Order: sequence, then structure tokens, then C-alpha cells
Amino acid sequence: MFICWCSRRKRKESMHINKEHRNIVRSYSATDLNIASSMPSAPSQDDISSEQEASSSKTSEEATCFDEENDGSWISWFCNQKGNEFFCEVDYDYILDDFNLSGLNNQVACYDYALDLVLDVDYSHDDSFTDEQKDLIEWAAEMLYGLIHARFIATSKGMSAMLEKYRKYQFGRCPRIHCNKQRCLPVGQSDVPRSKTVKIYCPKCEDIYTPQSKQQEKIDGAYFGTTFPHLFLMTYEHLKPQKASQSYVPTVFGFKVRKEMN
Repeated sequence: MFICWCSRRKRKESMHINKEHRNIVRSYSATDLNIASSMPSAPSQDDISSEQEASSSKTSEEATCFDEENDGSWISWFCNQKGNEFFCEVDYDYILDDFNLSGLNNQVACYDYALDLVLDVDYSHDDSFTDEQKDLIEWAAEMLYGLIHARFIATSKGMSAMLEKYRKYQFGRCPRIHCNKQRCLPVGQSDVPRSKTVKIYCPKCEDIYTPQSKQQEKIDGAYFGTTFPHLFLMTYEHLKPQKASQSYVPTVFGFKVRKEMN
């Protein structure tokens, strides 16, 4: 997913970050960005790498651009992209608190540039960046937002935002027949970025499944973390369903198959 950088200038007045929150509005040049040293390594598992390669091959005509009538934030744009339905919008105040971002600068390439893009801080030298540099910063911004998102949804405000999505079945339903279309929650199998893709957790059978959407099944699981669904159900105990009691029983000509024969 890429955003036309020239279009962000049109939003400068409405989305400009106050200096009291950020010391200055950065004025970067292309020489400040060392692509060779900051390029992240390729993912080792699942389809995350193929997703990134597909995104990188998009031409400028295929890139998603804001027009003059769209004055939304980068966060709003990102969360409304097809395939990103699992994400909620993280509050600006949460991102502006440096404590909440502790350690992320060591995990994300081009951290400062990526953070400014997420916060809609405009650059004064947009034209000096190469397409490769812009693509890397956009990719880094998406990764940074995902890791921030994993922390935010563990807060009361974040869980409240995810609750609305849960009630609307936006995370999907359990594909297991005996769970009767139970609502699911997104979960990661690892908190380490680029290791496992996101899965959906069913609180009724307590198992995980691959999302039905091809776009969603390529999202990094670390953007939701291993804790979220369980903390969510501890917080909203009334939403936790009774554990599934039914299970499929294999039979041969009407007779149950003995377990030793399976």
C-alpha cells in the first residue's frame, strides 16, 4: 500500500502536529536516509514476503492517492484499506506519548520518518526522496503502526474500539460447525514481527484458524500480539461463550470408530 506523498501537502493545515507535542516539523533531505543500511531483512515464514513484493511492484498509477476532497489522516486511510478491517484507529495522544513507543525504534527501519508519516507531519523536501526511499518509508510506517496497534489494543481504550468490531463480526466467524458461527478475535502466534501471520481465535472451541480473506491472512500476527483475545475476554467476561461441548463423532455403517483405530 502506497500513498502519494505530494497529496499529503494538501492536508498540512488540518493535520499539522502541534510543536508542543513534537519538537519541530522535520525538514529532511534524501541524503539523510540510508536505504542500504536500513532495509529490513526478508520475512522468514508465511506469505508476508510475497505480500511486500507485490506491493513494491505497483506502479504509480496503481498507488492509492488522496484527492483534494479527502482530508483524512494517514491512520484513517490505512485502517480503511481493503484487508485492514482487523485494525482499529489508534489515538494520536497514545502515539505522541514516547513511553508507549519504547523500543520500537530498534525494530523499525527509518523510524523517525515512519513516525512522522503516521502522524501526518509534512516534509519540506518531499521531492528530493527517490521512489525507493518513499516506498521504504511507507512500508516502515505500516510496520510501525502495526506494532503500536498491538500495544494500543491491550489498553482499555483500544479494547473498547475492538469491541465495536467484535460486535459487528468484523473479525469473522469460527468455521467449525459445532461452534455455530461464533464470533472470533484476531491473534498472533508470535510477538516478533515478520515471523507468523495473523489468525482468528474462537473463544468457544479455543482454537485458531486462518482468516477467510486473502488480504487479511497475509497480515503480520505481531500487529495483534499473542495476548489480545485472552485479555479481551477477561475484560468483557460476559462475552465469553460456554466452551463447545459437541464434537464430530466418526462412524462406519453407524458404528462409532474406536480411538485406537484412528
